[in-house]
Amino acid sequence: MSFTLATWNINSVRLREDLVARLLRDEGPDVLCLQECKSPMDKIPTEQFEALGYVHRIGRGQKGYNGVAILSRMPIEEVGAADYAGLGHARHIAGRLANGVTVHNFYVPAGGDKPDRAINAKFGQKLDYLTDMRDAFHAQRPARAILVGDLNIAPREDDVWDHKKLLKVVSHTPIEVEHLAQVQDAGDWVDITRQDIPQGNLYSWWSYRSPDWDSADKGRRLDHVWATPDIAGSAHSSRVLRDVRGWDQPSDHAPVFATFDL
Repeated sequence: MSFTLATWNINSVRLREDLVARLLRDEGPDVLCLQECKSPMDKIPTEQFEALGYVHRIGRGQKGYNGVAILSRMPIEEVGAADYAGLGHARHIAGRLANGVTVHNFYVPAGGDKPDRAINAKFGQKLDYLTDMRDAFHAQRPARAILVGDLNIAPREDDVWDHKKLLKVVSHTPIEVEHLAQVQDAGDWVDITRQDIPQGNLYSWWSYRSPDWDSADKGRRLDHVWATPDIAGSAHSSRVLRDVRGWDQPSDHAPVFATFDL
């Protein structure tokens, strides 16, 4: 059985309902994981998505910020929604597909502007969130699982437009990269995107502050697709749909895709 999964920080699913429908119509992923939905689950639009075959959905929502959801053409059963770091935020949902694969959809805190928890509580919350993720995967080692989402960290030098300039910028600081590596190690997670595209600069986010985002290309790879080793070898065809960042009234993130043959 082959299925394609995509992850996308949509930055308001209600505002960008038509963009989600366009992606589903044009690309047809079997599973779409959304972050930063900015909506309670009962307010998320469904008519267009269901008409396109996405009749299954799970998620956690909040009014105005955060929020994660999974839209699927395949049956999916909710199996968890953790509140890491005790923030009371809608940042995680997990579902099990009919093929037995568990999909974790995460929206890790951005961390604010200053990479110092002594003066920036949001940065401390981000580190604590990652620590709780690490501990959870240590306590229960995942199997036949995929982890996706806006993890708000670009770990590799070629995941950012300028490694040296961004070493002190939140999302690429050494302490964040180390915390993310600990999460990855705790679950033996394989970075599927980089398994498929091992070399070269690769970004999934470009700031709204840059009107010439495409030509300037000052991007970061904040959005990730990971899998456990028992299914990582079945993954292929990873891609970042960069052109989506240029759609009308876009999210500042582009969708990331991967296909699994199971």
